Amino acid sequence: MAAVSQHLLDRLSEVEEAAEDVLTTKQQIVDLDARRNRTREALNSLKQELADSEKVKVCFGNVFVKFPKSKAREMIEKDQQQLEQQINTLHTELKAKVNRLNQLQGKPELRGYSLSPLSSEELRSVNSLLKR
Repeated sequence: MAAVSQHLLDRLSEVEEAAEDVLTTKQQIVDLDARRNRTREALNSLKQELADSEKVKVCFGNVFVKFPKSKAREMIEKDQQQLEQQINTLHTELKAKVNRLNQLQGKPELRGYSLSPLSSEELRSVNSLLKR
């Protein structure tokens, strides 16, 4: 009897850990998306300014530093690209984690959840076939 209850307890803790992992990954995506939105706002703000040679203040933690506008734009765009990569990586990991959680819970794998979008070359091929 104790072995059965220990097995059940181990199984429940495994499911709980998988669920916690899914929730943690989702929260990381939300946090990174908020940062991505802030960098997008900063880029738009820099684009609205007219003079390109002037310096702008950039906040690093609790410190403001003056940078040339072009350098600040480059830094923000680079940060934006890194955030995009991190978010895409987390989305890919999330799919696998959700499938693992469903497997542990005895649920079937989500249908269509692991689909990926067409590449630009594939899309051109489909469009050329449809135009015939």
